[in-house]
Amino acid sequence: MTRTLPARVFADREDACRTLAGEVAEMIAAINRSGRPAVLGLATGRTPLPFYAELIRRHREDGLSFREVVTFNLDEYLGLAEGHLESYRAFMRRELFDHVDILPGNVHIPDGWLAKSEIPAHCAAYERAIREAGGIDFQLLGIGRTGHIGFNEPGSPRDSRTRVVALDELTRRDAGPSFGGISQVPRQAISMGCGTILEARRIALLAWGEAKAAIVKTALQGQVTDQVSASFLQEHADAAFYLDEAAAGEL
Repeated sequence: MTRTLPARVFADREDACRTLAGEVAEMIAAINRSGRPAVLGLATGRTPLPFYAELIRRHREDGLSFREVVTFNLDEYLGLAEGHLESYRAFMRRELFDHVDILPGNVHIPDGWLAKSEIPAHCAAYERAIREAGGIDFQLLGIGRTGHIGFNEPGSPRDSRTRVVALDELTRRDAGPSFGGISQVPRQAISMGCGTILEARRIALLAWGEAKAAIVKTALQGQVTDQVSASFLQEHADAAFYLDEAAAGEL
């Protein structure tokens, strides 16, 4: 059943991220008080940078601890070594993990540097690790201009699981500047599936800027379809969009 998703509109991305980081900090503390680690699903790219910056500030200034936090990242490019500057493992260390007290053993990121024959077992193990952690309490998302969440490009089934995906050419073009040109952008990635993402107990999708306004409107108010995987959030019991004024401009 579809529903009207909350669209929380803020003056700017920093305001949005301060609000969300405060909510996540309270959630971590509450779950830790119950006697178990909080399980976070994390995203990469430019969109979550102010959110991670605010988590780091809260760790340094307000005592927010990540020692009882377990994380699972959404995706990783296929064919990038761990040390590649554009790998998501390197991104997460650079933008969050190296600045907080998270335990290395609590961090999970798909491995994009595997032989083809090893990938199916790796994807199955990733799904199993999420289940064994008790499921994801909070999932952070961005949205690509194709409407993807994770790397679930158009045509990704609602019940899809962690797997290899082919990247849409628009997605590769958008990543091109970071890689020094589209020819350097991998053509495939390992991504959590839509089904995996939708099992998170709470989901927050971040979107900034006028360039995201049209796809935000489609995901929030359009038909639920596998051509826009973010539209599946309309079927989630506790999902919300956190938007700046520009990204909300067509609502």
